[in-house]
Amino acid sequence: MPILEVRVVGELAPGRAPGLAQRIADAAAQVLGSPPRGTWVAVEMVAPDLYAENGGAEPGHPPVLVRVLLRGGPPQDRLAEEVAALTRAVAGCCGRPEENVHIVYEPAAAGRVAFGGRLVEP
Repeated sequence: MPILEVRVVGELAPGRAPGLAQRIADAAAQVLGSPPRGTWVAVEMVAPDLYAENGGAEPGHPPVLVRVLLRGGPPQDRLAEEVAALTRAVAGCCGRPEENVHIVYEPAAAGRVAFGGRLVEP
């Protein structure tokens, strides 16, 4: 049940936007070991004037911000490897450098998130 909320700041290179959510879903499912229809991805494009960094953003490639929600939360025993693989996957799908992809893992979904009115059981 991984859910990824992806915010892409700025424009993508020509040809990258069509199918972006599907490419990220497929790549993330491989990284996260999710079965078919088990990884959900929503992509939001953020206009550059709706993004800021204190002191001003550096020119160049704007960021891709990713929030990840997993049933049991982040896998502490292999988190570094998972983050590296997911970063590579998202960067490749978006055509952005890995250093511009930033990932935030949410606390475990179990016991606090519901789908269709059903609480995800711990």
